[in-house]
Amino acid sequence: MSAERLAIARLGAQGDGIADTPRGQVFVPFAAPGDVVNAGVEKNRGALIAVLEPSPDRVTPPCPHFGPDHENAGCGGCALQHVADATYRDWKRDLVVAALESRGIRAEVAPLVACAPHARRRVVFAARRTDKGAVLGFNRASSHHIVAIETCVVASERINQMLPALRRLATAVAVGREAFRLSVLDAAPGLDLAAEAPFKLTEPDRLRIISAVRAEAGVARLTFNGEILIEKQPPELGFGRVSVNPPPGGFVQASREAETVMGDLVTDHLKKSKRVADLFSGAGTFALRLAEASHVHAVEADGASLAALDRAARHAQGIKPVSVEKRDLFRRPLMASELKPYQGLVFDPPRAGAETQAQEIARSTIPRLAAVSCNPLTLARDLEILLKSGYRLTSVTPIDQFLWSAHVEVVALLERPKR
Repeated sequence: MSAERLAIARLGAQGDGIADTPRGQVFVPFAAPGDVVNAGVEKNRGALIAVLEPSPDRVTPPCPHFGPDHENAGCGGCALQHVADATYRDWKRDLVVAALESRGIRAEVAPLVACAPHARRRVVFAARRTDKGAVLGFNRASSHHIVAIETCVVASERINQMLPALRRLATAVAVGREAFRLSVLDAAPGLDLAAEAPFKLTEPDRLRIISAVRAEAGVARLTFNGEILIEKQPPELGFGRVSVNPPPGGFVQASREAETVMGDLVTDHLKKSKRVADLFSGAGTFALRLAEASHVHAVEADGASLAALDRAARHAQGIKPVSVEKRDLFRRPLMASELKPYQGLVFDPPRAGAETQAQEIARSTIPRLAAVSCNPLTLARDLEILLKSGYRLTSVTPIDQFLWSAHVEVVALLERPKR
């Protein structure tokens, strides 16, 4: 590795600063566009040593754990706290623009919907047993080393206030030496905790953990590898006007505020549809909102999430009927013939996208579609399929659900012109 003076020209797709050199691009984490830096370079990667001439776009990070890897920093959770808001937001919107253009799609992309600090209600911590108790934090980038955190400017205020309690509970859970994950969901009336670990618990371990949870106010439930050890009160989330008890460790949108923006975009676009299909529905993020105006058929492969949606819909007042179907849409997409009853459709697949399902939607006559994705590249691929079949884009909205990261949520709305 050699130390070099580099001028940072722009940000890359992962948030690294890019320097153009005679031998090609060099990627430098924690560098801002316009910086002149001293970096240790090996091949096309640079490790920031010092900022020699700071860019006007460089700002002071709000988190004490953010920065180049050293003993007390570099938790691996954020990539861009050092970049001014306007530059950061333009860069994140451009991720969506570039993904669409890579598929030949030229569309008007709305300004990024901003996300405030402390908006994340779902956080996944790494933990490991030590001689002094459990260390709780995040894995340093490209490393298994867990950086213990004292605060997180992305996580909700409630999660931050509960960090000492979470460390105590992680210590109770850590009966093995292996690292494990502790998913934390800020729900009502308390935190929903789900531990996933490579070790097993004995019956005395279970009793000890249950006792530890009982002693911590503000914790509603704790599960270990899918087993509910204690549920003091059922944790609940509100999807529109309907309360849902999500399955332990199940997928929910990371930010309540971002979910509301996405929900409003989707429901406004599909509100005149008498019957709507919600594909990859999860526990009902969109289905239960849409049911305020439409009959909804929700399709999801995860049985626990689908059961939570079904229970909530059956007990809800003032919504239209919601039917559910457990189905792996990657292996068995809804065929065009099965889509005939619907006037509206929303799909929100995992990061891999919904290529096979998009091909069947493209063969349908559904007038209005809403495509939701956390991966602009696979979204662009799926949109290309739909556009080639005659659909047209009416709007594309990037949403900063994952603040200071290289991830961006997108809602794309489409219509099929009347023949």
